[in-house]
Amino acid sequence: MERRVLESLLAGDDEASVIALDTLRSGATYWVAERAQPAGQHAGVFNRRLQRMRMHGLEPLGLERAVQLVREHGQPVRTGLIDAADRKWTTLLFLAEDGSALVACAGWPLPLVRKPPL
Repeated sequence: MERRVLESLLAGDDEASVIALDTLRSGATYWVAERAQPAGQHAGVFNRRLQRMRMHGLEPLGLERAVQLVREHGQPVRTGLIDAADRKWTTLLFLAEDGSALVACAGWPLPLVRKPPL
């Protein structure tokens, strides 16, 4: 997928999309899957990941809403990742099967390591 196409898909006004677009325009690397997978499969996997992140004190931006939107979409989705050039933030994308629309996105700071208590 071309960078300019991905930028156009991130035109939403939710916080995760805004951050994703800013990150992409700041020289981030990105990857988008060639094949789509069933929405229910992705929703289940990322719901479990959300629960594990929360168990470790992490609250990913927009992941709960993304899981809900993917589930409601009900059609196969393609996933993608945008990794900030400084490697301090990553964005997870869910795209329509043909790549023509953004279904949802979520993001979180890297690394995903909880700081030990002092």
